[in-house]
Amino acid sequence: MGYCSSIRKISRKSKYVILLILVLSLLAWIAIFSRDMVKPIYPTTQQTHVKEESQRKEVDLQIEAANEINTPPQKTKCPQVSPLLLGAVKLSFESSLKLKDVEKDNEEVNEGEYKPSDCTARQSVAILIPHRNRERHLLYLLHHLHPFLQRQQLHYAIYVIQQAGDVTFNRAKLLNIGYLEALKDYNWDCFIFHDVDLVPENDHNLYVCDTQPKHLVVGRNATGYRLRYKGYFGGVTALSRDQFFKVNGFSNAYWGWGGEDDDLRIRVELQKMKIVRPPKNVARYTMVFHKRDSGNEVNRDRMRLLGRTPQSWRKDGLNSCSYKTLSVERMPLYVNVTVDIGKRLS
Repeated sequence: MGYCSSIRKISRKSKYVILLILVLSLLAWIAIFSRDMVKPIYPTTQQTHVKEESQRKEVDLQIEAANEINTPPQKTKCPQVSPLLLGAVKLSFESSLKLKDVEKDNEEVNEGEYKPSDCTARQSVAILIPHRNRERHLLYLLHHLHPFLQRQQLHYAIYVIQQAGDVTFNRAKLLNIGYLEALKDYNWDCFIFHDVDLVPENDHNLYVCDTQPKHLVVGRNATGYRLRYKGYFGGVTALSRDQFFKVNGFSNAYWGWGGEDDDLRIRVELQKMKIVRPPKNVARYTMVFHKRDSGNEVNRDRMRLLGRTPQSWRKDGLNSCSYKTLSVERMPLYVNVTVDIGKRLS
């Protein structure tokens, strides 16, 4: 009995020892396994962060490169003297010429506006053409004037101001309207007031404004390329935005042919400004001959009006120019502004 009891006690102790050994072995195995599992976690996370940062840098570089490609390089100013100028050119006035032909030759012109593609123009210029029933003359002028202006590397737009109805023609008022309407599109630096029947022969006759009002028609074929008379300031003139505003524009009182350009000269002189002209061998024009239009008869009242210019210029001009805009059509080669200018007041 004693012996058996002793064996049972030993056996019971052995069970505890074995159980303890098993528990310790399990804990040791768990510790070893956990250590093996944890060890690679930290370097893997670190590698992931490094990889993500590298990818972000690569994406940033790609975005920066794309921006450089998509952002056009800053243009330099066009040179003072355009390298594209040809000087005197032979003009042609073919009866077979069509508007579509002129449009095809000037595909870079959009709604009458053009900008040089390789440099920034030194001036932005609005060309204002008063018009009524002179479609053929307008076609010839557009045919020559667009390439002429492009060779001068100008930012420009051409505005044709159409007088509606059959009342007496008023060139001066139409030019005032052209100035006011063009400024609704853009803050133009310079305005060229241009008769439809005068075509420039030499592209060194620059269509830009000067520090003083500029007269561009020193001579034309119809006058043997001589100035019509001393003080002549008609045909094609250039005034800056501020110069034209300062003289209050043209008078609105000149109905019919003649007088309004002399009135403008007097306004310029009253403001102590001096008219400048290009050299006579450059400022040459071909006048497309035509009969005097019906509704544009000689203004027999012009001398009386000129006599009162010093007293009337402040109240008669841009600040008193009333009209009704009937339509603004943006054609490929020009902006066509049709207006009702009212009737002549006796």
